[in-house]
Amino acid sequence: MLYEHPNITPRSYCYLESPWTSTITAEAGASPCPGASSVPNAATNRIVGRWLLGCSGLVAGAIVLGGVTRLTESGLSMVDWHLVREMRPPQSQAEWEAEFSKYQQYPVFKIMNRDMTLPEFKFIFYMEWGHRMWGRLAGLAYILPTIYFWRKGYFTRSMKGNVLGLCGFVVFQGLLGWYMVKSGLEEKPESHDIPRVSQYRLSAHLGSALLLYCASLWTGLTLLLPAQKMAETRHLMQLRRFAKGTGGLVFFTALSGAFVAGLDAGLVYNSFPKMGDRWIPDDLLAFSPTLKNFFENPTTVQFNHRILGISSLMAITGLYLFSRRMVLPRRAKIAISLLAAMAYGQVVLGISTLLFYVPTPLAATHQSGSVALLSFAIWVLAELRKIPK
Repeated sequence: MLYEHPNITPRSYCYLESPWTSTITAEAGASPCPGASSVPNAATNRIVGRWLLGCSGLVAGAIVLGGVTRLTESGLSMVDWHLVREMRPPQSQAEWEAEFSKYQQYPVFKIMNRDMTLPEFKFIFYMEWGHRMWGRLAGLAYILPTIYFWRKGYFTRSMKGNVLGLCGFVVFQGLLGWYMVKSGLEEKPESHDIPRVSQYRLSAHLGSALLLYCASLWTGLTLLLPAQKMAETRHLMQLRRFAKGTGGLVFFTALSGAFVAGLDAGLVYNSFPKMGDRWIPDDLLAFSPTLKNFFENPTTVQFNHRILGISSLMAITGLYLFSRRMVLPRRAKIAISLLAAMAYGQVVLGISTLLFYVPTPLAATHQSGSVALLSFAIWVLAELRKIPK
């Protein structure tokens, strides 16, 4: 019950209720609650921020699951694409045999898996099916809450543009995934290579997923973590630029991993720090024209990934040491320290994956580590951002 007060008009009372808060404000001149004209406000921003963090978690899960699907060579097990119909996997023996029969018509079976049994096919089918269903779940997690929050008035004008972009991007990501799979199902009589998806399409698929993840995580963090007051010194501006460059380097290192996976480049030189018995292998620029080596020569692709990984480690180490000379808020220091720790762990994982000839559990952990490293880089940038004027 609300009691009258001579200094407070009835219009100034406001119930503010959400799944995370339940408060009553009675402040003269206050705006109405969520659902009325006062939205968006701090409470609705927290709701939207947590939703976007949840969406970014689903995207991260899709990236990890996609990596495992690639490592288990399951990605070409579903040879067609239907938005709704494929949500129900085969149930009866006849349905499984029909699905297996379709798979047997493609090069991936004729060249690689001629001895595959139906139970083995079921395993790779469920891997790809799980990846696709996870992608659909992520799409619904973006689109349905967007409609609800839009109708409730939780978005500012700029946020409306952001969420529309995210929803459009998640739809594009699904279409790009099928475009990638199609490249591995095509007949290539002139090629003697094993059937695999195009490394160009694989990198586009991974790159768009990473962009969607970064955008969702960044937006969620900036809504949940208030910008911290810091003296705008020359050193702070240098640290921000350093952090942005380092974050970009981490992103491109992760993206280069798509070319390593697409060409199975992790299997060509399983030694470190040298490649074989040389620092620079003889076949580094074996293809012509030279530019082709950077995207199609497994040796060059692995060499580049090594260089990018070491460069990222050095940049993160420099960022950490530079930040130690400055007075920063506690959260920012924690974020930079975790970024540095994760960088060293990720390099150890990468070297171990190489030396042990790319075992699936270790390689999947390394791929997951790239997402974790990118997450810490985004967190650092969110902590160092300027206070909006």
